[in-house]
Amino acid sequence: MLKNFPGLKGYKFAARSGAIKKSGKPDLALVFSEVPARCAGVFTNNQVKAAPLIVSAPRVHKGHCQAVLINSGVANACTGEEGLKNALRCAEITGQALGIVEDLVVVSSTGVIGRQLPMEKLERHIPLLPEGLSSKHVEAVAEAILTTDSFTKISFRGPSDEEGYTILGIAKGAGMIHPDMATMLAFVLTDAEVESGFLNETLQGAVNKSFNAISVDGDTSTNDMVLLLANGQSGGSEIRKDSKSAALFSRQMEEVCLDLAKMIVKDGEGATKLVRIQVEGAESDDDAREVARCVATSSLVKTAFFGEDPNWGRIIAAVGYAKARIDSSRIDIHFNDSPVIRNGLAVGKEDLEAAAKIMKAPEFAVNIQLRMGTGTAYYYTSDLTYEYVKINAEYHT
Repeated sequence: MLKNFPGLKGYKFAARSGAIKKSGKPDLALVFSEVPARCAGVFTNNQVKAAPLIVSAPRVHKGHCQAVLINSGVANACTGEEGLKNALRCAEITGQALGIVEDLVVVSSTGVIGRQLPMEKLERHIPLLPEGLSSKHVEAVAEAILTTDSFTKISFRGPSDEEGYTILGIAKGAGMIHPDMATMLAFVLTDAEVESGFLNETLQGAVNKSFNAISVDGDTSTNDMVLLLANGQSGGSEIRKDSKSAALFSRQMEEVCLDLAKMIVKDGEGATKLVRIQVEGAESDDDAREVARCVATSSLVKTAFFGEDPNWGRIIAAVGYAKARIDSSRIDIHFNDSPVIRNGLAVGKEDLEAAAKIMKAPEFAVNIQLRMGTGTAYYYTSDLTYEYVKINAEYHT
């Protein structure tokens, strides 16, 4: 996954088992910048927020971060004052082990809600992380943050020809995926020097076009976080909104985040399909996004994807209950380039058979043309399978 990765200047990575997971697999990860980095973050809109978010969000909003400690297996959510003290203590131990100010440490957790962190184990294992720090341990970190994921999620761009910087993204997520945001963690690192305001603006724009445009099952979580660090160690000039390289940086950020978001949907618990819902011709972009969201989150549509059944009735019904202006007599729907509806009416048997063949592929698109205006939007979604039910029926136990 990291073939041809050029490396990031000024960042090191470490991972190990903290004996949190019963499997004994790595469940502790550390990302370290050799200098304090400018940072930006986007966090869950769920009103129930996990202790690590309560600790970390104010630190991120101050604008600087140097280390990120991540654990998997236990979410440290709905754990009361004890959970909050444990999150603070994890940051304290990490800061002491690295010899940096504790406020520059961000903590992040993922796993089962309602369980306390095994602090006796973490008191022993967190101080051992710094000795394993290396620029080469990116994949080890990506592995250590997984829960029900079936593969690691890494993407990068660069180095840029103009400024020589690189952007690296690492994420986890497979179930409880839905804006705003999903059950996911994402850590995006760059060695570019980026002005703080532009860093925040770029991250929010990238998140809106990626992590907030995916759905696996309609559920959001308590721990979701996207964190962006920029440590300026590439040696290039500062990137500002009016810089010549601003557009390139924004585009590459969007590409990295969308790569990760698509991997999350592709790895949706039990998923066998990755489907892009593309809406064109809406009265506004907001209307297009609403239509795409309704289609992408419909359980009936998603089960039809699993059954490889071009059941366009379910799709147009979802379009119809979206809070958007539509005229059913204007609607066209295609699976890739194969029509299933023209002007709101069914096409012939041969076209439906062609659409059914398209659905046998692991990836395809549903293109919806509304002919109401110029608004466009997309969502990525997965199918809903027997395996999804099995995984989530047994997850807590």
